[in-house]
Amino acid sequence: LDSTPSDFLNSIQKSLFHVFSLTHFALEKLVESKGNIINIGSKVAVTGQGGTSGYAACKGAMNALTREWALDLASRGVRVNSVIPSEVMTPMYKRWLDSLEQPERTLESIEENIPLGKRMTTGLEIADAVLFLASARSSHTTGQIFYPDGGYVHFDRAYEKIKLD
Repeated sequence: LDSTPSDFLNSIQKSLFHVFSLTHFALEKLVESKGNIINIGSKVAVTGQGGTSGYAACKGAMNALTREWALDLASRGVRVNSVIPSEVMTPMYKRWLDSLEQPERTLESIEENIPLGKRMTTGLEIADAVLFLASARSSHTTGQIFYPDGGYVHFDRAYEKIKLD
């Protein structure tokens, strides 16, 4: 909120406009091939993050476009879904951790909040989710916002406390 409206608009152009543009320009071929669109969003669309108004707005809008386009394109045979990564161990994430004073402690704290397995999601698990949604095995799946995150976003943080009581 401390950023200028111009900065906010720039964020939208950087993080959302390309999603619409790419789909717009590929639409004829998508319909012709009965293809599908898989948007890659972010947990920030539903959890917030703080200090990232433009990014959060764009990722929320991407979820909305996923549902909107799924309705618009269903009659033309095009499926539209979204994959929402949460805490995924990538080289960029590792660099961020390594920039912290106590990277191991931070990682442990994050993993403690991931109910299934108390571990980060792997890049391969995200790729597998995308591959499934792109495949014929999900031929009747559209308009879905898919969270391969070990329950991180949707499980109540009190999960462990309740489980132990």
